[in-house]
Amino acid sequence: MDKTDAYKNIPWLDPARDPDDRAREATQAMTREQKLSWVSGPMAIPAQGKEKPEGAIGSAGYFPAMPELGIPAQQQSDASLGIGNLANVRPGDTATALPSSLMLGASFDPELARETGRVVGREAHAKGFNVVLGGGANLLREPRGGRIFEYISEDPLLTGHIAGGSVAGIQSQNVVSTIKHYAINPEETGRVMISSDIDENALRESDLLAFEIAIELGKPGAVMPGYNLVNGTWASENAFLLNDVLRRDWGYRGWAMSDWGATHSTVKAILSGLDVQSGANIDPAPFFAAPLEAAIEGGEVPEKCLDRAIERQLRSLFATGAIDNPARPGGDIDYAAHKCIAQRAAEGGIVLLRNEEGLLPLASGRQTILVVGAHADRGVLSGGGSSSVTPEGSLKLEGASFAGLSLEKVYHPSSPLHAIRMAVPDAEVSYDDGTDPDRAVRLAATVDTVIFFAELWRSEGQDIQGLSLPDEQDALIARIASSNRRTVVVLETGGPVLMPWRDDVPAILNAFYAGSGGGEAIASILFGIVNPSGRLPFTIPLSESDLPRPGQIDPETVISNPGQPVDKPVVHRDYTIEGADTGYRWFSRQGRPVAYPFGYGLSYTRFDYGMLEVDAEALIACVAVTNTGPVRGAEVVQIYARHEGDTSFQPRLVGFAKLDLMPGQTMRATIKLEPRLFAHVQEASWVRQAGAYRIDARRDALTPLVAATVTLPEWTRSLRHDQPIY
Repeated sequence: MDKTDAYKNIPWLDPARDPDDRAREATQAMTREQKLSWVSGPMAIPAQGKEKPEGAIGSAGYFPAMPELGIPAQQQSDASLGIGNLANVRPGDTATALPSSLMLGASFDPELARETGRVVGREAHAKGFNVVLGGGANLLREPRGGRIFEYISEDPLLTGHIAGGSVAGIQSQNVVSTIKHYAINPEETGRVMISSDIDENALRESDLLAFEIAIELGKPGAVMPGYNLVNGTWASENAFLLNDVLRRDWGYRGWAMSDWGATHSTVKAILSGLDVQSGANIDPAPFFAAPLEAAIEGGEVPEKCLDRAIERQLRSLFATGAIDNPARPGGDIDYAAHKCIAQRAAEGGIVLLRNEEGLLPLASGRQTILVVGAHADRGVLSGGGSSSVTPEGSLKLEGASFAGLSLEKVYHPSSPLHAIRMAVPDAEVSYDDGTDPDRAVRLAATVDTVIFFAELWRSEGQDIQGLSLPDEQDALIARIASSNRRTVVVLETGGPVLMPWRDDVPAILNAFYAGSGGGEAIASILFGIVNPSGRLPFTIPLSESDLPRPGQIDPETVISNPGQPVDKPVVHRDYTIEGADTGYRWFSRQGRPVAYPFGYGLSYTRFDYGMLEVDAEALIACVAVTNTGPVRGAEVVQIYARHEGDTSFQPRLVGFAKLDLMPGQTMRATIKLEPRLFAHVQEASWVRQAGAYRIDARRDALTPLVAATVTLPEWTRSLRHDQPIY
């Protein structure tokens, strides 16, 4: 039987047809039992004495196949930073560990995000997964957040473009990607009982705008609400978020899946727009299983709600090709090629924060170098939690726990010490773990250069307490810098940290969590094989007292993980303090100095800017950039806007581009500016006030280079999209 005849029997398998029609017809052919099997499913990892579901590969989630309908099982994997293997549920299965999403944000490079997304998609498909749980797009409102390494930046435009690129790359491989955690979910301590409270307009201008842009660009097949409440209502049953904004205003047609163990009801949840109860075995009840069927039978939930939940899932699976090109375990994976991509992504995101007297790049000849700390002899630190990836050879130490599972503290097997020795074979490179401070200081005095690896581990389920480095690392750095003036500090911290020693250390690299090629990437930057081009995706404050909420929640007073009974009152967190002015816009509004601003980063070369030209009607900025230095380098052209005379309008990023230039080369950047960032939300519309707007090309959020002033007319656009986003 040829395919044409097969399509006569199962017409929704015809890939030439519209995904909406295919999903509708396939749903109509299902029994209610089949439909219910796709709206409530357990975590597909053996836990608490239970086996994984029959047919499951072993991963975050599983929904059974319907072979008589030509519908494969949904095999869902954690995949924020690569294909996860939580609790080693697939014994010995390895994967490429990508740099943290925050490091990808530091690259300011959406095409790099697409490329790393394709790596995730290819590995997922080859391992048999057709749905991956990636696409973190929450803004960094809390720099002490335990999970911020999985997110991208404090800015909605940068976050939207990078998250959208990543999702698009994943889905290009016939794999559905989520976008998460929708919305305003910046803290981990107490995450299952925190209400993120904020004015609707400010929310639409900040966190929701990041998701809106990402969904426009990436077209994710699924959206995952967070564990938190938003303005007093659980995100997973928040009709404003799921029905009003996502479906009505944006026209989103994919499905909404709960986070694992984040469903709280049956009738309210499904009527508010939730389609799937994920990790149902962690919830107090299988809300979308027998209770949902009873609610349908009793008339509390229309049957069409169940049909709609199935249609949304099938539409995304058809639209991405996940059904037409089914994933099967055992596919070929070029791990060597993927490691090279991971290394290139890390090189693109490492930020050079300080380089006094041109200490970096280090020379490549005979010299003595001491590498200190952070298991730099074994690998590079990664973040903990469901996003954790453990390539073969990883160092695993005791970490934390999540939903009854152990979360290890993992160092990816890319040793900076080894990479440094390979980069300078004529040098004498020694290592000290830093556990004996006196010994480390004595050794530092005997060598030409010290490279100190500082670390701070962050993990899902718990925020860090304070922004200081743990384990007396600050004191040791200060002592070593006093002992050897040629001290370089490399930060493996997954977010901002205070640096009381920064004026005493001549060179500082922010290396985030750098992934499978991290050690090689760090060495490449240190020795000038690659010119640093990363820019900070967050603001580094001078003090925690400068933050919108200096105090932190006491972890002993709250519940932070699913599966634990929430027997304490909801904690309301006030995000109206900064409102839409997240990160650098908050510091600008308050007039507070910072250690390093958003967008900051140094280079080994120099860039000169020509005159900035702005097409006011088309909202396009053009500027010529010349590499006037001695080496090749990439410059991030950052365009900021402010409304003259409007003190409530803080300067904000409205466009950016990354240019790769050879010495002496000039390139013209043409950048489309985001019109919504010139506007406020008023009465169900984006509204830009008429007046003079100053447009700056800036080195970072605080450093203007060239500027132009344009007069813009009033502009309005409905919050509701003319055409569906997806």
